[in-house]
Amino acid sequence: MLTFLRKFRKDDSGATAIEYGLIAALVSVAAITALGLMGTSLDNMFTTVSTELTNATNSASSGTTGGTTGGDTGGTTGGTTGGGS
Repeated sequence: MLTFLRKFRKDDSGATAIEYGLIAALVSVAAITALGLMGTSLDNMFTTVSTELTNATNSASSGTTGGTTGGDTGGTTGGTTGGGS
């Protein structure tokens, strides 16, 4: 029994596994925190893009041009066809 206790006290293979587990847990917490912070920023960016696309779609369907970042893309097309001088 005494020999078993001595071997058990010197054996550190379990400690290595626990250390790797703690490192993995720390990396996971850091990744979750970073993604949570980026999530708010991404949400704001996609909201802005969605608003701009909605404004552009509404402007196009009503016949107006422009927007917060757009410009005048209108113009005239057509002319006379046929006939000669």
